Amino acid sequence: MNKLNSKVDVFLKKAKKWREEYEELRAICLDCDELTEEYKWMHPCYTYEGSNVVLIHGFKDYCALLFHKGSLLKDSDNILIQQTENVQAARQLRFTNVQKIVELKSVIKSYIQEAIEVEKAGLQVELKKTKEYEIPEEFQARLDELPALREAFESLTPGRQRGYLLYFSGAKQSTTREQRVEKCIPQILDGKGLRD
Repeated sequence: MNKLNSKVDVFLKKAKKWREEYEELRAICLDCDELTEEYKWMHPCYTYEGSNVVLIHGFKDYCALLFHKGSLLKDSDNILIQQTENVQAARQLRFTNVQKIVELKSVIKSYIQEAIEVEKAGLQVELKKTKEYEIPEEFQARLDELPALREAFESLTPGRQRGYLLYFSGAKQSTTREQRVEKCIPQILDGKGLRD
């Protein structure tokens, strides 16, 4: 059995919701001898030779195992969930009670083992390139008007560029997209990302 991480112990003791489910998921992860229990992003995370494999986390309506490269798993039971359309690599197994976790224990372990094999093979998720994202016309107009804005945007990291494009595109109305663009122009010119 793997060594328990004391930070995960504290996480479990503080859990107001999903504690029993977290403990069951932890036991399943720890039963996979090749994984190391760590604490990342304020959640239990299980790694293989330093690479993230699976994370335990919870939300209002469910708790989940998040497979970092879940899009590469076969998902033979058709139970993996893509959180949103913009999530490219990760996939979740969601649970609303401990009974379902116990019931699916062997399936969960097989998914974890497959995720470990993905890491052993060195497989990588091919992420959509920033240039493949549509630039909202409201932002394109400002890029065309302001060469300094275009230069600043192009000098941002691909992740920061995607963050802005997704944020701008997320608005349904043109006026909202325009407002978002105008609000973000100073940040882009300062070389900052949406959340910086």
